[in-house]
Amino acid sequence: MTTLRALIAAGMVVATFGIAVAKLPPAPPPTDAQKAAAEEKKAKDAAAAEVAKAQQAKAEDRVAARYIAEQKAKGKAVTPQMGPTTVVAAAAPAKAAAPAAKGAPAKAAAPAAPAKK
Repeated sequence: MTTLRALIAAGMVVATFGIAVAKLPPAPPPTDAQKAAAEEKKAKDAAAAEVAKAQQAKAEDRVAARYIAEQKAKGKAVTPQMGPTTVVAAAAPAKAAAPAAKGAPAKAAAPAAPAKK
């Protein structure tokens, strides 16, 4: 019997909360100052992410160099295996698009599929 009462009470709380939230007015649109502050925060976060990425890369390079030195001291030859990185992959399309933006003739795109009859 107490389980039933607890379930009913929980259902009433959920229903009351749903009604209260449904009656709230929508948030006002952000002001110009709020928009500027949001853009500034976004820029700061992006800069912080770049710094963190650079620090991570530097730390990885130190660890790899230490590992290679330790293996060389043991007499083992280690050749680092570099996989594709997102920075290189992201930079490649940007470099390819740059000449096209300067007015250079773009390469012809692949021909479209023939129309079905």
